[in-house]
Amino acid sequence: MGEPVNRIEGPIRVGVVGCGHIVEQYLQTLPRLDDVSFVAAADLDAERAAAVAARVPGARSLSVDELMAAEDVDVVLNLTIPAAHHEIAMRAIRAGKHVYGEKPLTADTASGREVLEAAAAAGVAVGCAPDTVLGAGTQTARRAIDDGLIGRPVAASATMVTAGHERWHPNPDFYYRPGGGPLLDMGPYYVSALITLLGPVVSAVGAASALRDARTIGSGARAGEVIPVVDVDTHVTGVLVHASGALSTLVMSFDAVASRASNIEVHGTDGSLVVPDPNRFDGEVALWRLGGEAWEPLAASAGYLEGGRGIGLQDLAATRGRPRASGELAFHALDVMESLLRAAREGQAVAVGSTCERPEPVPLTDLGAR
Repeated sequence: MGEPVNRIEGPIRVGVVGCGHIVEQYLQTLPRLDDVSFVAAADLDAERAAAVAARVPGARSLSVDELMAAEDVDVVLNLTIPAAHHEIAMRAIRAGKHVYGEKPLTADTASGREVLEAAAAAGVAVGCAPDTVLGAGTQTARRAIDDGLIGRPVAASATMVTAGHERWHPNPDFYYRPGGGPLLDMGPYYVSALITLLGPVVSAVGAASALRDARTIGSGARAGEVIPVVDVDTHVTGVLVHASGALSTLVMSFDAVASRASNIEVHGTDGSLVVPDPNRFDGEVALWRLGGEAWEPLAASAGYLEGGRGIGLQDLAATRGRPRASGELAFHALDVMESLLRAAREGQAVAVGSTCERPEPVPLTDLGAR
């Protein structure tokens, strides 16, 4: 995407659309960001929007239409369910506002492409979670790779195993409908981290399964209710071929119970790295050098320290509308995941049609000291 016409020159004023479960994590971060001001909240449930607005001094509760028209909203923070990401993003773009959304960018690449093209035409910026890739964990690992500590990267592995989000989420239905599942829900963290560490992906092979047709909600007002699993794979495994030649093995599951595997490991000709959970911002990076005798912890050397969900908005402001957690990165990650699912269905390698620039590294930045 080219330079936004509606250039960001200073602190940004944010209006959130969607006041469900995930907004809680953003509320813990946004008030401590120097370049971000949370000014408005909207939701289909007006009471939920009012409750969120009441927790932030100066913020107000609006309808979605009112928020889109508000002159003091520079960026729409899109925290709706994945099925609504496209609609809300397009409404924001038509209103001349920048967009920052939860992952995935949209429910599919066709609608994601439309969002990016519309934003480019309107001269507005698009950012997208996960912004965990901007944290000290992933960025310190990237710095180690860039500094040559593991030699030439040759392979990586990424593993996410859980028995299913219905055990803790009070309204988990969307996880088990098209656009959900472990790959499209949790995969963005892992695939975005792998792209950040190793660069874009050119092809994928894989296999997938869905061995249960129903799930039981484990918490909240609907606890005990049984919901269907509708046309979504709940265990996905595959191999991603990066343009660099490195190979990443991926396992994403809502069917298994636990794993002792590292969330991400990266292996090179001169060493191996253990990379922290890409669903978190910090965590220890460990290096085993060729000829070494133990894992060696690496001090944080890059990324936003003390990060939390929403630092992508700080980065959007700091980069003047060219965020590292960009729409292009999110689109490529979505394309990679769609390609992997297609490869699983077809039983053959599938080329990934898109690419993206490997995001610029994040200098070591202490948000806690801002």
